Amino acid sequence: MSHMKTPRVFLVHGFGGTPNGGWRPWLMDKLARLDVYACALPMPSPDEPALHAWVEEIGRAIGAPDESVFLVGHSLGVPAVLHYLATLPAGSRIGGAFLVSGPIRLSDHERYAKIASFFTPPADLVLAQKACAHFTVIHGDNDPVVPFSDGEEFARELSCELISIPNGGHLNGSAGWRELPQLLEQISRVLPA
Repeated sequence: MSHMKTPRVFLVHGFGGTPNGGWRPWLMDKLARLDVYACALPMPSPDEPALHAWVEEIGRAIGAPDESVFLVGHSLGVPAVLHYLATLPAGSRIGGAFLVSGPIRLSDHERYAKIASFFTPPADLVLAQKACAHFTVIHGDNDPVVPFSDGEEFARELSCELISIPNGGHLNGSAGWRELPQLLEQISRVLPA
C-alpha cells in the first residue's frame, strides 16, 4: 500500500542559492523529528542555472514519483518544481508542492536574463496540477524580489491557499529567515498520518 511509505520531502533552492541556506536546515531538522525523510537538493550551477538540468536533478533525486513525495521550492525553485511536475507521465502524482516566494514570470531586470529558460515557455500549470495532489503558496507581502501579485496569481491558477507572511520580504536568509514555521505547519497538515 502506497500510504505506508515514509514521506519524502525534497527542497529546491533558488537562483544563486545553496541547500543549507535560510530556513532549509531548520526545516530538515524539524521534518526529521517527525520521521520524515527530508533532503535539500544541490541544484546544478545555481549562478548560471539551466532549467533542463534542474528538472533532471529533481527527477533523479525523486526516482519514481508517488504520493509519498512532497516538494518545496523557494524562489527560482518554484518554476523548477512546476516544470518538473508538468513533465511527469499521465497518471503519476506526488503528494504535494509548497511554492515559497516563487516568480510566475520573468522580471525585466537585466540580471535575470540568465534565468529566462525557466519562463520561456512558462510551466504548464494545468499539467502540473494533474501531477500533484496538493499545492500551497507562501509569499512575503512585501517581497522586493518577486512581487506578491505573483503569489496571488499562482494561488488563483492552482486553486490553492495563499499564505501571506507580513513583512516577509523574499523569505530567504538575507531577509533574516532561519525558520519558517508557517511552512512547517502547512507541510504537517498534508503529511500522511
